[in-house]
Amino acid sequence: MLKKEIKKIMLKRMPTVGDYPTQIKNFGIYRREVGKNKDICLENCFYHPMITMIIQGEKSSLLGTKLYHYKEGDYLITSIDIPTINTIKNATTKAPFLSLSLLIDNNLIKELLIQYPELNKPSQQSFNGIIISKAEDDLINAFYRLLKLLDKPEQISVLAPLIIKEIHYLLLIGPFGEALISICMPETRSYRIANTIDWLKEHFREPIKMEQLANQANMSLSSFYRHFKKVTSLSPLQFQKQLRLHEGRRLMVSENMTAIQASLKIGYESTTQFNREYKNLFNQTPLQDVLKIRKGSQRR
Repeated sequence: MLKKEIKKIMLKRMPTVGDYPTQIKNFGIYRREVGKNKDICLENCFYHPMITMIIQGEKSSLLGTKLYHYKEGDYLITSIDIPTINTIKNATTKAPFLSLSLLIDNNLIKELLIQYPELNKPSQQSFNGIIISKAEDDLINAFYRLLKLLDKPEQISVLAPLIIKEIHYLLLIGPFGEALISICMPETRSYRIANTIDWLKEHFREPIKMEQLANQANMSLSSFYRHFKKVTSLSPLQFQKQLRLHEGRRLMVSENMTAIQASLKIGYESTTQFNREYKNLFNQTPLQDVLKIRKGSQRR
């Protein structure tokens, strides 16, 4: 019954395709449809740490060389910043793909671990960047109550933080609690890989050396490479390249830079190489891609 009610609320709030931020910080709802004369909806995204619940439809995410498939009733956790290629099939106007997501707050996780020390069981195992499970009733109920708060904006400041804390607690006691805890614990490999990713996000324009990254992570070169690829399904150099290309896309769309300007800004010495690698990732030239994004924004 709750799932039907959630669908009803979401469809009412999302009459057309798009991303819909809400009055609740870090909580968003999403609607996708496959366009006319197409079999699939293909999107290239950069996910931040979040929990996403699938309310209707099904979706696949390609992370490096690993394909993840999830559908209605599933939820997925992305525990780090990761680039993915997402595919949605069979999403029509009458039955669109619907999902909702909440960014994960590591500070809140640390607060809960202090409050409930019995949960503090970090693992030295490296976890995949995307993990998927069937949503339990308690988690569905918490998201339902968070969604219902949108109709009572005067209550959001008091009740939303309590529900968001509840959701984080449910995640910690759920099947992937160890993965989330390990990202927050300095003694774990997952934490060190997450720190490396944070460093790469700040320094992706610069040439990088594997030995330098391994030293920063306090790991041997072979161990660092193995654990980085386990978490991200990409090598550090591939990860850096995708960071650059996503930032180049943002600069062209949001700051009206040309491909030449964007490529130089993100560390490319050759615009030709930037154009080639951009097309390999986004399946279109920079100009074609930017025009398509702007056209889609105008339709909203």
